[in-house]
Amino acid sequence: MQEDAERTKVRFASGDTECVAWHYRGDNGACVVMSAGGAVTKEPGTDRFARRFQAAGFTVLAFDYRHLGESGGQPRQVARMNEQLADLEAAIAYAATLPDVDAHRIAIWGFSLSGGHVWRAAARNPQLGAAIAQTPLTDGLAAATVAGRYQRPLAMLRFLGRGLVDTLGGLIGRSPLLVPLAGAPGTVAMLTTPDGRDGDRALNPGNRYPEWQQMIAARTGLRISLYRPGRHAARITSPLLVIVGDQDQTAPPGPSVRAAQRAARAEVVRLPGGHYAPFLDAHEQAVEAELSFLHRQLLGSAHAADARGRVESVE
Repeated sequence: MQEDAERTKVRFASGDTECVAWHYRGDNGACVVMSAGGAVTKEPGTDRFARRFQAAGFTVLAFDYRHLGESGGQPRQVARMNEQLADLEAAIAYAATLPDVDAHRIAIWGFSLSGGHVWRAAARNPQLGAAIAQTPLTDGLAAATVAGRYQRPLAMLRFLGRGLVDTLGGLIGRSPLLVPLAGAPGTVAMLTTPDGRDGDRALNPGNRYPEWQQMIAARTGLRISLYRPGRHAARITSPLLVIVGDQDQTAPPGPSVRAAQRAARAEVVRLPGGHYAPFLDAHEQAVEAELSFLHRQLLGSAHAADARGRVESVE
């Protein structure tokens, strides 16, 4: 996680703490604010896409939410939806102050849980030039229903019990009870879906990011199952790109496609594969679609003829 010629580490305030981010300097005046999903930190969650965006001329601000990675906040490994939304909005405000950024040409990008936050942030920030939700968690209840097919009943009860104990413990200041981000059916883990177990292979090949703690507070799992950010879609007026995996078992594509139909200026790209397809076999398709969208919406140019036919307009 060392600084290099392509990026420098920056910090910005959010609430009563500080968030840490990578600033990739671009040359076209537009900026993409990036955040990873769940307890995924900025390096495994954004590096591959951020470098491609920077190579195309875009400035990138890729940050860790509070309680995660290098950002501040106690306790650790906890994801609180409203706090993460506040961090994302603080990142948008900070990006607008960067010397290489035109404040009118800022986009947000998130995947999985953070992709869910894109629905809410875009609805609350109509000044955004564009928004990208990649395999987003649009409806936590729908996701939990599908995920239940890939977990054993006893393990589900154990996870629920741990989540409840952790929630009560949090009320009296106890440290979080952590569970793995992914595991096999029958284990007490956040994700036991087949594609959910691809996370380490997709985001951390060859243990490239040994500092990444692949654990999350059990209390967070209960919050996520009740999170339904797609309900805010009708309030989004900025251009929106929604990337879904047709075989996604972790964030089912149906709720995302239906939510996009309620947004005023939405496009949907359907990729073959599961939750991490944009990081795996469908990576080039995802990058091409996202760069085409960013060029059109932030720079007023159409540089993605190669993506034509893969983008399904749902305006």
